[in-house]
Amino acid sequence: MDKPVCDLTTKQCKPCEGGVPPLSAEQVAEFLLQLEGWEREQKQITKTYAFKNYYQTMAFVNAVAWVSHREDHHPDMMVGYNECVVTYITHAIGGLSENDFICAAKLDKLFTI
Repeated sequence: MDKPVCDLTTKQCKPCEGGVPPLSAEQVAEFLLQLEGWEREQKQITKTYAFKNYYQTMAFVNAVAWVSHREDHHPDMMVGYNECVVTYITHAIGGLSENDFICAAKLDKLFTI
């Protein structure tokens, strides 16, 4: 029997000031199964969101800023006319933490609201 998948969007980020190891490759792979379209690139995860126009892109960027403020966990973003590339890494540990996946899931959920 498959074990139940925990909905990452119901979790809150925990402060991370370092001193803990980044997630293992196995843990990262398990979390990635819970997300759609996110890819691991070395020590980070990245996704490109596509939009119809600049207005929609900027609305998304503002929503990301709101999620980031609430979770106190901030991505790197590259913003273009009709796309936004979002990258998460927990800089304090030089790799990925559960916080990265929590925030990634919350950004994905913006599209289902």
